[in-house]
Amino acid sequence: MTFTEGLRQAGAAIWARTREHPFVCGIGDGTLPEERFRFYIRQDYLFLIEYARVLALAAARGTDLAVMGRFAELLHATLTTEMALHRSYCAEFGITAEALEATTPAPTTYAYTHHLLAVAWGGDLGEIVASLFPCQWGYWEIARALAAGGEPARAPLYARWIRTYTSPEYGELAAWLRELLDRLGAAASPGARERMRDHFLTSSRFELAFWEMSWRMEDWPV
Repeated sequence: MTFTEGLRQAGAAIWARTREHPFVCGIGDGTLPEERFRFYIRQDYLFLIEYARVLALAAARGTDLAVMGRFAELLHATLTTEMALHRSYCAEFGITAEALEATTPAPTTYAYTHHLLAVAWGGDLGEIVASLFPCQWGYWEIARALAAGGEPARAPLYARWIRTYTSPEYGELAAWLRELLDRLGAAASPGARERMRDHFLTSSRFELAFWEMSWRMEDWPV
């Protein structure tokens, strides 16, 4: 069993609940109310800003030029392809760039991004990759599962979301991150592997919480 197979087994119950979440299912069948998707897009845009900072720190901790280069590619894809997709969605919803930038992070967005940044500042490369894996690989798994059921013909925005995360380019980067995590996990000490596992499970829980936050359109109580 590879290191990532062991991680997936440890987080199987969390990942199953994520795949079955009504927000995710609503993207797949096109029934997700648009106001919930609008909320998600704005919060995910904020998430991607901090995610990009984590990728930059991962590149700085790269063990060789090849690893640094791939993280730079992933950073570029996040800052361009993914964030451009979010901006295009917001434009279609009538959300201006100024309004998007002025969005306040919901509690879960704030907590998740601070978890990733804390790992990136205080951990080694293996810990960073383990914390990123649930997002990068999880979206690939979710989108592929939704695509297998057929794109929602009556919801072109959701179909575009599915196509973005099943694209060959996105899939290649997700596969590379998994291969890197397997290599780093195999070479790590038992204590380091345990920290990587903890970060992976925390991020997996936050991925589920992010969908739930978007479903409930979570806000601060005061």
